[in-house]
Amino acid sequence: MPKLCQARAPADAAEAAQIRKLAQSHHAPYDCKQRAQMITLSWEGLRTGEIACHLRCHPQTVRERFERFNAEGLEGLTNRPGAGRKARLTEQQRSRLIALVAQPPPGRPVRQADGQLVADDPIEPTQWSLDALVSAARQQGIAIQRSQVRRVLLKEKVRWRQVRSWAVSKDPDFVPKGRRSSKPTRTRKLA
Repeated sequence: MPKLCQARAPADAAEAAQIRKLAQSHHAPYDCKQRAQMITLSWEGLRTGEIACHLRCHPQTVRERFERFNAEGLEGLTNRPGAGRKARLTEQQRSRLIALVAQPPPGRPVRQADGQLVADDPIEPTQWSLDALVSAARQQGIAIQRSQVRRVLLKEKVRWRQVRSWAVSKDPDFVPKGRRSSKPTRTRKLA
């Protein structure tokens, strides 16, 4: 039979007011709000199973939250730091990677004042690809893999590929389509 567990009484009126305010908050994190609701429902006399049914969680979860609140007080309602895997990239490195995409690739030719097209490094690619972004990021001191670059850019909704129209071609003899010679013939409606 599961043991009977309940939240301890509030230490003072200020603690009770904070927990009740957190339980009714619209802007607090959901986990903290749900834990505060567990405590307030326990203060109202509900049992562990009733609280679990009301908040749609498992009774063992309610018992664990009570134990943590009874031991740590108000701090027991917050999330503990350090849960989960640490991020490999810092926010500064992520923003440097995103800023890198906004810059022209090192192999892209730039028109000079005299009208000639000159690239900074003609060996480098003229358009950003994942491999080109990885090598450029590593030159800036960011240790990153190709798949991680893709995940970061997709998450931030940053485009690294250029949209290519049907009229763009690398063929020097390519001639784009001209205007249509005449309007298309209308189709007859059959009765």
